[in-house]
Amino acid sequence: MKQLKRIMGVLWMILAPAIIYFLVVGAIENINPAGTKDINKPVPWIIIIAIFTPIAIGLMIFGFYSLKGEYDQLPESSDKL
Repeated sequence: MKQLKRIMGVLWMILAPAIIYFLVVGAIENINPAGTKDINKPVPWIIIIAIFTPIAIGLMIFGFYSLKGEYDQLPESSDKL
């Protein structure tokens, strides 16, 4: 189980920047001043990227701690905290 947690930690650390990269690339490709749909406007893209960036950073932190082994021994009750 410890090995699975560490593998998932690496996965989260790789997935988080990839998500931000694909969001930025999607925004660059879809923003078009001549477009009439909502996907062509920059404001929704800015909002989406602004919301998902902290989430991706949190995933990277979670993955780092998982890779480091911080989640290997979890408390079974609040008395062990």
